[in-house]
Amino acid sequence: MKLPRRDFLHLAVGAAALPAMSRIARAQAYPTRPVTLIVYLPAGATPDIIARLIGQSLSRRFGQSVVIDNRPGAGGNLALQAVARALADGHTLLMVANPHVINVTLYEKSIVTVTRDIVPVASITKNFFVLLVSSSFPARTITEFIAHAKANPGKINLASSGTGTLAHLSGELFRMMTGIDVVHVPYRGPPAAHSALMAGDAHAMFDAVGTSLPHIQSGGLRALGVTSTARLRMLPNIPVIGDVVPGYEVTGLAWYWRAQRHSDRDRRTDQPGGQRGPR
Repeated sequence: MKLPRRDFLHLAVGAAALPAMSRIARAQAYPTRPVTLIVYLPAGATPDIIARLIGQSLSRRFGQSVVIDNRPGAGGNLALQAVARALADGHTLLMVANPHVINVTLYEKSIVTVTRDIVPVASITKNFFVLLVSSSFPARTITEFIAHAKANPGKINLASSGTGTLAHLSGELFRMMTGIDVVHVPYRGPPAAHSALMAGDAHAMFDAVGTSLPHIQSGGLRALGVTSTARLRMLPNIPVIGDVVPGYEVTGLAWYWRAQRHSDRDRRTDQPGGQRGPR
């Protein structure tokens, strides 16, 4: 059975809400050496900031360094491949977010996937997105943006932090639910997309609130609406997109996952060190 594209996007966006099952560590020495935490976006992106903050706390708790390794590209697949190929002893972790779940549906022939080659450790964050435009863009509200886009079909460049990311799908869902015609322009991470937006190479983008907040506060970018179901405390004056486009909502999640031995795929794993549990 084939799903309509709108239903597919709703499922893809919602798939990230599937719970991650945390593993209970046994009383065993871990870690025995520095831990590498791989992030699928460049330095400065929201997942990178979160990873560095949590990495500092983990380093103090572990008594070992936590090294952040940024591996952007291919919608998160490069970072996923690096972790899946690492030794399955819990010393290489991945910041997993919505793109990795979405990629399961987009790349059927992918060499590695989150459902097969890595194991969940802990759920860490929930995030919302905001529709941004450059400070010179004529629209100042969601209604004005939709009207402007309909009056200028194919002339608005909608940037994203990469093809297949939740920022990309947020824009696709918005486009389909409003009937506007915009051009998707993917960039390699939020910083590059922000620069393009402020330079006028792109006109709008959906981005995580945490990444875009400094630009909103400085006036470099203008926020038109948020993807949550209620106004956000950090952006109390920015309206909810769903109030103008009924049913529109996007929420982002992130987890930590670790590598898994191929021989362990049919077994439960109970500890960071990769020791096998009972069948």
